[in-house]
Amino acid sequence: MHYVLIYDYAPDYLERRADFRDAHLKLAWDSHSRGEFQLGGVLADPVDSALLWFKADSPAVVEEFVAKDPYVKNGLVLKWRIRPWMTVAGALAEAPIHPA
Repeated sequence: MHYVLIYDYAPDYLERRADFRDAHLKLAWDSHSRGEFQLGGVLADPVDSALLWFKADSPAVVEEFVAKDPYVKNGLVLKWRIRPWMTVAGALAEAPIHPA
């Protein structure tokens, strides 16, 4: 199952992220090496949120990521939510559906 983690950033995110960025990226790359974290990044213009894509058997994997994320622990993330993502088109779709 695919899951999307949506972060809403604090207004001073860009000014404060440098102190926590390496630890955040290590968490992401470690998760990626286990096959969980697939892709992620900030949404630009304005930089106020981020999308992170996971592949996991349950949302617990994503919840564990959030609990360990220094961006969350240090208030750079004001709000977050996890949504199941039903992917149906494209090479990486979890449940591909092709036209008849």
